[in-house]
Amino acid sequence: MKRFIRLFDAFLAVLLTVVFAFVVYANAALPGEVTVNNGETGSFSPLYSFNSASGVQSVDYQKNGRRSCELKLLGVVPVKQLTVKKSDPQRVYVSGRAFGIKLYTDGVIVVGTQAVSVGANKVNPSEDAGIKVGDIIVSINNISVFTSNEVTRILNENNGESYKIKVKRDGRYKTFVLTPVYSEREGCYKAGMWVRDSTAGIGTITFYNKNEGTFASLGHQINDVDTMEIMPLLEGEAVSATVTRVQKATAKSTGSLCCEFNDEVIGVLLDNNENGLYGAYARIDDYARAYTVAPKQEVKRGAAKIISTVDSGKPQSFDIEITHIRYRNNSSQKDIVFKVTDKELLKLTGGIVQGMSGSPIIQNGKLVGAVTHVIVSNPEKGYGIFAETMVEESKL
Repeated sequence: MKRFIRLFDAFLAVLLTVVFAFVVYANAALPGEVTVNNGETGSFSPLYSFNSASGVQSVDYQKNGRRSCELKLLGVVPVKQLTVKKSDPQRVYVSGRAFGIKLYTDGVIVVGTQAVSVGANKVNPSEDAGIKVGDIIVSINNISVFTSNEVTRILNENNGESYKIKVKRDGRYKTFVLTPVYSEREGCYKAGMWVRDSTAGIGTITFYNKNEGTFASLGHQINDVDTMEIMPLLEGEAVSATVTRVQKATAKSTGSLCCEFNDEVIGVLLDNNENGLYGAYARIDDYARAYTVAPKQEVKRGAAKIISTVDSGKPQSFDIEITHIRYRNNSSQKDIVFKVTDKELLKLTGGIVQGMSGSPIIQNGKLVGAVTHVIVSNPEKGYGIFAETMVEESKL
């Protein structure tokens, strides 16, 4: 009898330890707020579920559209409090169309500094003034500047006078005094900096939000290629593009879609942020189809598809497998981890390549996310962002 009690105690201790581990994991890994479209229940896996109707009257939803309920392990063990937001199912027009990006910055980005030869010496006027790579020049002598040509003309075509340079750095404004120096070799005054005011690239349209008149793409921000800082958007255009060839990805080199820009403007750019590139569309493309957007807790490990344009034809559907889901991640661009299983896509591209960012991810007949990044060391694998996040951004 004593042996049985000892065995039972040991079994109970192990069971409680396992349960405690699952509770700790859920508190750390699962979100504190979810959206439900249909009914009152939901789950993150067979282990974790919630019932927002349990013990609460439906009138509570009408106050602020949210209510609190318990997330439970195996439907029994309380894990944590969830805030549940009730919302009507959202439908968007899923695309997968490749397009061209023309983006002009709000201010002029300093992408590099360079020493200037003055006699036998070398000096760097910009660096000496305190200006750094990544700074965004917004005005010179209190006059706003928007193009690199303006900055170059003002600073290089002068008689050595000093200028007040106002820059934006880490969200704050700073003013520096910059004095260009005369370069005998070049026969003019030089400020010793390289600047940029625009960029161009390609991406994939994820969806059109017909209710808002907006489109969403990329699933991540556009950064300056030299500074790796986010490009502050002043204005820009989305133009139609035709894929002309594919530079195949390997474990040693990042592949890319090569596109030819066309004259058709398909939208204007409105926002460039960490969750994607957004704009107002001129029309919904012919290949787009309506899909319901899945709340993040409906995204599951297993089979899914991405829609991408990898040749001169229309967007195509390719098989992938979602391997990991990160509900509480430091970067929303890596909510979903997946691998390409489609042999045809692997043959064409080697996996995920530049230009496929924004490709819609479809699972169980719903839009669940969008491709954001490739895992460079293994291009057959990539990351994605929850579609729910991009839809909320498209409303703003």
